[in-house]
Amino acid sequence: MKKILILACVAIFATSCTITYPGTATGNKATKTGETKEKLFLGLGNANLGVETAAKNAGITKVATVDYAVKAGLFFTTYTVIVTGN
Repeated sequence: MKKILILACVAIFATSCTITYPGTATGNKATKTGETKEKLFLGLGNANLGVETAAKNAGITKVATVDYAVKAGLFFTTYTVIVTGN
């Protein structure tokens, strides 16, 4: 019985859910990709997840697409903004 309980606890702590969805698309061509990522504990904190920050990380001046990804775990949630452009 203890083994089943331990296995169930490990399964709960190891599970996570990842969702990626598009935010914006323009007619600009995409040759570069930049991203900004923040990991928050219990959803608490101040995350800098702006499109401008992600574009600046890759040297992008004309944004083509913006995608958002959220990976939710039991205690930590990771937010990512992915920008493509030129």
